[in-house]
Amino acid sequence: MKKLSLHPLTWWIWAIGLAIAVIRFDSTIFTICCVGAVSVVVFFNRDDAPWGNSFNWTLKLAAWILFIRTMIGIVIGVPIPGTALFTVPIIPLPSWMPGIRIGGTVTAERLSSAITEGILICAIIVIFGAAASLTSPHKLLRVLPIYFYEFGIAVVIATSVLPQLVTSVARIRMAQRLRGQSLKGFQSWKRVAIPLLEESLARSLDLAAAMDSRGYGISRNRSRYRPVNWKLSDALVIGSALVVAGLS
Repeated sequence: MKKLSLHPLTWWIWAIGLAIAVIRFDSTIFTICCVGAVSVVVFFNRDDAPWGNSFNWTLKLAAWILFIRTMIGIVIGVPIPGTALFTVPIIPLPSWMPGIRIGGTVTAERLSSAITEGILICAIIVIFGAAASLTSPHKLLRVLPIYFYEFGIAVVIATSVLPQLVTSVARIRMAQRLRGQSLKGFQSWKRVAIPLLEESLARSLDLAAAMDSRGYGISRNRSRYRPVNWKLSDALVIGSALVVAGLS
């Protein structure tokens, strides 16, 4: 299947529209369907690059957030009357914290509320994680106005650090595995830290040298070797998200 070649801002506008639709529609089924549709779009259109592979970690992060939000809803929260499911031992709290308790009877309504809120939070994370994995940070930096140059540099570098660190950790641990080193326990991660720090520092110096050699920040009259233009496909993708947001 041919990948869509879109303007770098298209996927971010698309993500904003879907996020607004998810929040306004307030339906768990609709939210889950949006997450599924976004995952399919990412699967068929992402690049084989660190930012493209970051979507897998976004899904893992969302799953952990859903688990933590559900546990918090079970253990801590405001009592919600309804059908009792099970009981958690109660821990007494001071008198200046009325209405909140740790433990107690967990009702179906309380559990459902916690899961619904967790799914909504995870959906927003997945949607914007999809936009980050579908957009090259370097192309995104090229289309930013010069007035947002310093802010854009900071955001692009910050958003590209995590995918690069994940790729570096996987490469270092693969090298350790080939050398027959143990990959279990805390000591194995200590052996990863130093090579990871060295590689990150070297990458930062290379990036600084590349930016300096290209004259970043010297002049506001920037030239563009490869101009990026809006196309019909960009309008269709953005329009689909705006239609969904409008119908919600």
